[in-house]
Amino acid sequence: MGMELLEQKILSEGKVLSDTVVKVDSFLNHQVDPVLMQKIGEEFAARFSDKKITKVLTLESSGIAPATMTGLTLGVPAVFARKRKSLTLVDHLYTAEVHSFTKNTTNEISVSKDYISKDDTVLILDDFLANGQAVRGLMDIVKQADASLAGVGIIIEKGFQEGGKQLREQDIRIESLATIASLEGGKIDFKNEGATV
Repeated sequence: MGMELLEQKILSEGKVLSDTVVKVDSFLNHQVDPVLMQKIGEEFAARFSDKKITKVLTLESSGIAPATMTGLTLGVPAVFARKRKSLTLVDHLYTAEVHSFTKNTTNEISVSKDYISKDDTVLILDDFLANGQAVRGLMDIVKQADASLAGVGIIIEKGFQEGGKQLREQDIRIESLATIASLEGGKIDFKNEGATV
């Protein structure tokens, strides 16, 4: 199954802000395209159908829509790590630190211990994979819970950055729906299997 629809959407609506940043606010990070999200959810569910996934784990806020649609297709809950401390959840938490290169900030992310346990097989989802910091933070939470990691689903991987390569070298299963090879000169180039766009 291909994700040509996603690539077309990135090409037609994505705004290249620099050689490393592409803005996809119109369908993923600010406004959500529900039809596309449903297809993305179905695609992730199909790609990880060999795993007995019990939870989909993501990070607020742009991971929530694709994680919910993936959870819907799989028939399992979607859990999202929160980026800020909640006053109602203080000590009963798994926490990890995530550094954002784009924003140059470090966030503490947290998930209630009620929602992930050692009995879970977790699929981690995120919208972007660049340096892999968010995925590492979510993996840390899965590890703290003593749960099993089914793999990582990424909507858009920046193939020119190191995150995906480093995670794959650790034998982490990564499924990226669209991989951008380059954003140089304001042009989006995808890395396709055996072909170039």
